[in-house]
Amino acid sequence: MASARAALLRRHCLAAAGANPVLFSGHGLRYRKLEVILTTTIDKLGKAGEVVKVAPGHFRNHLMPKMLAVPNIDKFALLIREQRKLYQRQEEVVKEVRQEDDDAKQQEEKLKEYQTAAKRLDNALLVLRRFISVGNELRSPVTKDEIVSEVARQLNINIHPDNLHLPSPLASLGEFELPLRLPRDIPRPEGKLQWTLTVKIRRK
Repeated sequence: MASARAALLRRHCLAAAGANPVLFSGHGLRYRKLEVILTTTIDKLGKAGEVVKVAPGHFRNHLMPKMLAVPNIDKFALLIREQRKLYQRQEEVVKEVRQEDDDAKQQEEKLKEYQTAAKRLDNALLVLRRFISVGNELRSPVTKDEIVSEVARQLNINIHPDNLHLPSPLASLGEFELPLRLPRDIPRPEGKLQWTLTVKIRRK
């Protein structure tokens, strides 16, 4: 009776060993895993350069023929590391080139915007109305800051006071052509030495 019970228990253990490869990983070659280094990122398996465990048959029949993975040994690990360094350097160079291209493109677009604004200023007529005291003299002279403010209000263009050459305030009625100091990168207007802004002061 005891021997029959022992035989039955042994049979159950062997069945469990065959049915549960996790608990009985040493049971045959079928459940042994092979450590490999991935040469490319594979969904649900790992990223390029990572060491993962796969079934020997899966490596032999699928990963190795397509060079998706190599055995995890020193010479292959060194080769993969060097390849990854080279690949990262190439990525950095590509990023730098793209950054330079983006910067050049932004610079070109900005220059076009400046040139468009310069043409608008050059073709515009900025009109200001002021009270006069005697003859054509103004009660209060027109300053550079006032002209800059009127350019923003009337023409919707923002310029810096340094962009406008006005040695002294305008003190009389009339039309004045004021030189503009713009970046040298902006091409000069055809037939003219420099960009200008025409300001006309009328009686209020």
